[in-house]
Amino acid sequence: MTVDELETFVCIAEVGGFTEASRRLRRSQPAVSRRIHELEHGLGAALFERTGRRVTLTDAGRALLPYAEAALAAIRDGERAVREPGTVFRLALVGTLADSHVVDAMREFTARSRVEVDLRTANSREVSALVRRGEADLGVRYHPDADLESIPLGEEELHVVLPAGHRITAERLPDLGPLRDEKWLGFPAERGGAGSFRGLLEHQLAAAGLTNPSITTVDSLTAQKRLIEAGLGVALMPLASIREELRIGSLRTVAVSGVDARIPVFAVRRRGSHPNPAEAAFLAALSAPGSGRRRG
Repeated sequence: MTVDELETFVCIAEVGGFTEASRRLRRSQPAVSRRIHELEHGLGAALFERTGRRVTLTDAGRALLPYAEAALAAIRDGERAVREPGTVFRLALVGTLADSHVVDAMREFTARSRVEVDLRTANSREVSALVRRGEADLGVRYHPDADLESIPLGEEELHVVLPAGHRITAERLPDLGPLRDEKWLGFPAERGGAGSFRGLLEHQLAAAGLTNPSITTVDSLTAQKRLIEAGLGVALMPLASIREELRIGSLRTVAVSGVDARIPVFAVRRRGSHPNPAEAAFLAALSAPGSGRRRG
């Protein structure tokens, strides 16, 4: 098997189709198909089950994937160790964690070093995938990942967020009952994401006895905030994500008895990977006392 074949295999597994993989890899679809055919022929096993334009991994494909990711990551480690030793730090971050705390940590880190930070944002599952493939030195995501070394950083506490002019003016509610007729805004459900933002929202609404609540899926934090400001919904959000809106008075929070929604935050990195000297310095800045992240 070749590096090109493994790269093509991992890309298809990630995006779920040959057409999208062809676009990502900037290769023709016949070239992508040919590499997979050669890889399957060499291994003597089918790696994908094809259903129309969508493909899923076979048992053989699932068995190969972690080894293919590790092999590509090791190659990237080697290239970076030679070409740019310690000059670039690649960070993958869940978008909703790009609050002032992380910005402050990055500012402190860059002020003390001459390392360039290459930042990518994604959801938690994608952050882990970037780390496993060696496309990121370190990831910051919600919840630990059993396949990666997971370092606890604390937790995010979520609050009920309302528009400034909402009909409810109380600072505290006994329960979510007064909000039963509201349209809730939530992120898309993540695979295996019972503890995701969407999972926490659904759990809190169910625990309050709100059956069949109206939840509109909005995949952008900024869009959620603008919709709330316009009076088109309410949401469960981290306080750090709405600091500016709270400051100018366009949004406000209401405390609700019985609502205790928290989501743990972890840094993740590959076990046994070639260490980037910048990791320790960035983790120190991220975990510094008084950094603003609530400790678990």
